[in-house]
Amino acid sequence: MTEPGRAPLLVASNRGPLSVVAVEDGDEVRRGSGGLVSGMQTALGATPDAVWVCAAMNDRERALARQAPSGRLSELDFAASALNGEFDVRMLPIDGLTFRNSYNGIANSTLWFVLHMLYDLPRAPTFDAAWRRQWASYVRFNQAFAQALAEEAAPGARVMIQDYHLFLAPRMLRTMRPDVRIGHFTHTPWVSADYFGMLPDDVAYAIVDGLLGADLIGFHTERWADLFRDTCRSVVGREPDGIRVFPLGTDPDELGKRAWRRDVESELRLLNETVGDRQLIGRVDRTELSKNVWRGLLAYRELLRTHPEWHGQVVHMVYNNPSREDLPAYREYTASIARLAGDIDDEFGTDDWTPLVLEIVDDYPAALAVLRRSDVLFINSIRDGMNLVVLEGLVISERTPAVVISGEAGAAEVLGEDALRINPFDVSATAESLHAALQMSAAERAERAGRMRAAAIRLPPAEWFQAQLDALG
Repeated sequence: MTEPGRAPLLVASNRGPLSVVAVEDGDEVRRGSGGLVSGMQTALGATPDAVWVCAAMNDRERALARQAPSGRLSELDFAASALNGEFDVRMLPIDGLTFRNSYNGIANSTLWFVLHMLYDLPRAPTFDAAWRRQWASYVRFNQAFAQALAEEAAPGARVMIQDYHLFLAPRMLRTMRPDVRIGHFTHTPWVSADYFGMLPDDVAYAIVDGLLGADLIGFHTERWADLFRDTCRSVVGREPDGIRVFPLGTDPDELGKRAWRRDVESELRLLNETVGDRQLIGRVDRTELSKNVWRGLLAYRELLRTHPEWHGQVVHMVYNNPSREDLPAYREYTASIARLAGDIDDEFGTDDWTPLVLEIVDDYPAALAVLRRSDVLFINSIRDGMNLVVLEGLVISERTPAVVISGEAGAAEVLGEDALRINPFDVSATAESLHAALQMSAAERAERAGRMRAAAIRLPPAEWFQAQLDALG
């Protein structure tokens, strides 16, 4: 058993609450933002000696982590100022090859593809010797986290491990420190036992057994939790304990503060110049395969083809944050989206009407402006653990929006019958749902949006995280 440390509460995640960015006179450490990060930071800041364990994401961060005694960033003056004494961060300088193999090879190119059912099965996956080397890196990556958590945790500490990058860490930590209480939360969907079973038998067993090392295993929806239970029975042959559902919502106060800043107002004015008094179908996504943007554009094209009454009356704004550009499949997919968007504009655009605006850029104020202006919020994910964007859009939109959402997104379970639920593969039905949303009366939209907004804020991040801590005991 590893000797205990001082931290009574720990969070572990691949990406931490701090990032190192290059500035004119060197490096600068910046505090992360976003509802989920701030929600966990609230609990950590209220707990003396709490620690967040994360990986260095690049060579600049690895160099910083190696400077800090035991990786504790509070020991470095220019990093400590970003932490403001609220809690500590231990950043792990895992070597670049191990990190890349674990992060790109296994987490993002295998586990993400399995859990979102993205494989082109006649050609992928292929579990060969090269893949096995990547898997060995994923094991080492999880071992590094488990070792750091074991060293930092006080006797009986609570350890909250996040997501698919760290599926093995709960069992590893349990072996080192049987005294601690361990929670793991999976932010992705889960899949059927049959689909999960495409993984090599030993790997499937290691992942499920790794998660079962936790006392509390959290998911966003009952559907994902039930599928995990089925997988446990199939893979390890037993009924799992400690599975709970915590549907993450959004914080209207934090979001409201950000969504009405001057930079968002400026972007909104520019957007209104393009849209005018037309209705806006808004979507904010990443150029991520699971988000299904390509079929979404096909559905919008079919809407314009089958309902010409909307010509000149609607604009579709697609705001995509670039994602995983170092992976060839993502670069090719992004290029196909851009080509299709150009085809739609060529087919329908006129001198005084731009039917589709596609932006592939990292610009958070512009994304918030799209959500504020949307009459229809459109999400057609192939699969999505939750999808916080649609919840955020409901909170900040000034137009009491209708929602068209994939039934494969966890948020569809949260929003219930007030959202127009679609099959993400059925382009024609999606086009008809967009038509129904556009012609929905103002009164009906307001009634539906009111109920959906209440659902969206039911469990904001700080309360979501605290509920897990309470359940962990």
